[in-house]
Amino acid sequence: MWAFNVGLMTDVIKPTSKVYRFVVVKPIRTGIGNFGRNLTYPGRLINNLLQEKWRGARDETYRFVCNTTVGIIGFWDMGTKWKIPKSDADFGQTFGKWGWKPQCFIMLPVFGPSNERDTLGLAADAAANPLLYIAPYDFVANNPLTWLGPYTYFTYAVMYNDLSDSVGEYVRFSQAEMDPYSEVQYAWTFARANRVADFQAKGKPDEATLETIESVFFTYQDADFPGHGKTKSALIPATGRKLKFTFWLQPGKAPLVYIVPGLGSHRLAENSLALAELIYNNGFSVVNVSSPFNSEFMENASTAALPAYLPADGHDLHVALTEIDRRLNGLYPGRLGDRALMGYSMGAFDSLYIAATEPTNQPTDALKPGEGDSLIKFDRVVAINSPVRLEYGISKLDEFYRAPLEWPETNRADYIENTFLKVAVLSKLTLTPRVSLPFNSTESKFLIGMTFRFMLRDIIYSSQRRNNQGVLQHPIHNFRREPVYQEILNYSYDDYFEKLAIPYYESHGLGTNAPATLQKSGDLRTYDAGLRVNPDIRIIVNENDFLLADEDLTWLRTTFAADQLTVFNRGGHLGNLVNPTVQKTILGALAGLKPAPTKLSR
Repeated sequence: MWAFNVGLMTDVIKPTSKVYRFVVVKPIRTGIGNFGRNLTYPGRLINNLLQEKWRGARDETYRFVCNTTVGIIGFWDMGTKWKIPKSDADFGQTFGKWGWKPQCFIMLPVFGPSNERDTLGLAADAAANPLLYIAPYDFVANNPLTWLGPYTYFTYAVMYNDLSDSVGEYVRFSQAEMDPYSEVQYAWTFARANRVADFQAKGKPDEATLETIESVFFTYQDADFPGHGKTKSALIPATGRKLKFTFWLQPGKAPLVYIVPGLGSHRLAENSLALAELIYNNGFSVVNVSSPFNSEFMENASTAALPAYLPADGHDLHVALTEIDRRLNGLYPGRLGDRALMGYSMGAFDSLYIAATEPTNQPTDALKPGEGDSLIKFDRVVAINSPVRLEYGISKLDEFYRAPLEWPETNRADYIENTFLKVAVLSKLTLTPRVSLPFNSTESKFLIGMTFRFMLRDIIYSSQRRNNQGVLQHPIHNFRREPVYQEILNYSYDDYFEKLAIPYYESHGLGTNAPATLQKSGDLRTYDAGLRVNPDIRIIVNENDFLLADEDLTWLRTTFAADQLTVFNRGGHLGNLVNPTVQKTILGALAGLKPAPTKLSR
């Protein structure tokens, strides 16, 4: 059913909504949505009363009267303009208030994620819709024509109208996640919970991790920007498979910036798109690719079964970028100017490896002997919030995931649940940067650790689906993943290297030196000589980035010249990308590449 919904949204709703949004302008679409919501007032009134939310029932009544009269039957939302609060309530919530705890997750056609309680509630909500009882009347014969008249179809028209503005994000999410179904299932559990979150942050906050969470505010500003990009694929010689990439080209010749995202991230991840929009709006052409730790890259462009060895991962990325560049140059001759490589987080780490080894371009199985020099050369390499030592970085991620062990065992499960409930509530609100997030040190660390643990889950699942090393006890099934997912979530990043990566590379060329070789290869200081002699490198980091130890910051300052390195005092890990000063620094790192005029039409 999830596949059906994705197909419907991708192949029907999204393409037709482009025409619909062109014909029906935004103010009218907003009015239709307001009108539809206003009509469902009876259901909200009933459920507010059934839940004993007397103030909510009053506010919804005020809104209905204002919107129906002054707002001309609801096309204008005067209630919001006059700051009358909304109080959404439905029968699913009411059943939950009465004690019905759902037992199973259900994916409904069109309506999406639900459960047995909310599915019955959805039917009750439909019964409370007044349009259901309005049938067309034959005044000549003096009787109704049918019970389900055309007025009832207006409900579906309103649903389509509302979907037309959100379908792009739905499709992007379904493409950007390896297993979007499991993400939706997990999030829905807390989003529809009737339990009330305790927003009191008990304990001291941790500035660095709270600032890191603010990276969610760095997103694209133009809702249509992702849709303006084109997606094509390039054939990777070593794998014989095609790797997808998404790009935005300026109308004329302009410098081209390749963006490599963080650990496990997809080319359509929000941070990647936000960075692409920032770069594009300032006159550059942009190409987004997926991380070498993302299943899309792993399954199409990786020469190794699982990512862990930087010389292999970095070279695979360099080869992929080369093939993408060749493809684009063939499709758009004369349109590509100077090339720049920009990466953030793990993508920055990979980019610095390419910058350090670019002069040598040692060929591997991806290229025939003697073809090393054919790899793309970059005129600028920009690394944003790169770690220096992977061993140190993953130790912090494992440490953060174990943060709840600080809580008493008797209350630990409740505290963890409350943390997720707070996230579920906050996700429904419109927040702005520098808001005071209600998380203490343990909670903010755990949320970051959990996020990266889910990334690790996808990395392990993808690698073992293609090359099962026999380490996992549960079988790997595409249509029943939960048991093996639960097993994988018990694996730390240290386990990933000890139980999977080291055995694999011991049998694939590194031998008994695999542990030491992997550790050394994952340290930028190993490539010190190549980094020092490359004047085209620009690095942007934050002093309180938890992935950087004091010795890492010292090494960065002694390795790179003052005009190559920018260190901000705060921001955590990627948490200050929304800051205009940081964005100006990112754009300044591309200075000299002669961008095209800004604000060009796509």
